[in-house]
Amino acid sequence: MRTKIAAYLSLIRFDKPVGTLLVLWPTLWGLWLATDRHPSFLYFSIFVIGTFLMRSAGCAINDYADRGFDLHVERTKERPVTSGRIKSWEALAVAGVLAALAFLLITPLNTYTKLLSVPALFVAIIYPFSKRFFSIPQAVLGVAFSFGIPMSFAAVQNEIPGYSWVLFFANIAWAIAYDTAYAMVDKNDDLKLGMKTSAITFGRYEVLAIMLCYLLLFSGFAYLAIRLNFSSAFWVFWSLGLVLVTHYYRLVKTRDRAKCFQAFKQNNWLGACLFIAIAVS
Repeated sequence: MRTKIAAYLSLIRFDKPVGTLLVLWPTLWGLWLATDRHPSFLYFSIFVIGTFLMRSAGCAINDYADRGFDLHVERTKERPVTSGRIKSWEALAVAGVLAALAFLLITPLNTYTKLLSVPALFVAIIYPFSKRFFSIPQAVLGVAFSFGIPMSFAAVQNEIPGYSWVLFFANIAWAIAYDTAYAMVDKNDDLKLGMKTSAITFGRYEVLAIMLCYLLLFSGFAYLAIRLNFSSAFWVFWSLGLVLVTHYYRLVKTRDRAKCFQAFKQNNWLGACLFIAIAVS
């Protein structure tokens, strides 16, 4: 039983919280703005737990979709479904249960939020399969990782103001940036398997593309700061975020697999930095 539980925890990446945090930070950006930086414990709890559940469900779906490809990639060949520790149908069952729990979690919220959960689930399901036919699947991932933003506004304000979409698309740009760095780790394996990733699509310009995406992220936040009249404290942490991006550039420009993976994981710091920028502004 302990072995089976360990396999399930591995399936949902329980031991790798970076992915959950990369979904959580933009969700908290939206929640803090939607509540004028004073979210209730109920809203905070629902969105934090919901983020964990949906990210975990997404990992289970991803392992089901990639079970035939992961076998041929050194980094992923020991994943639970690929290694046979968990059957394919079990991965789907886990994803279904987690998604159902996430929906039950939002039942106290308004109808608008529940309706938005439908396309959010749809995008989460199609993302793993988009790597077969879409040249930049990282953009699909970005959409999936950004749904917490409009859902936060819908839950709190029962509407989605126009400026929130700036945050939505800025986060998509951020997801393309850090997930391209992640894709650079498996670029050679993905080429052999015929998979599509932004690292392959951008070719030798992948580092430039990453930096342009960061530019879009910081431009979006600068627009929000001016539009919402943020205090000078915002710009302190916004500038600190730029320092982090400079560090990420130094890592990815080497195109070394270990350093690219390090840059991906450390993007969690940037998400936290931008959250603090909003919180203290």
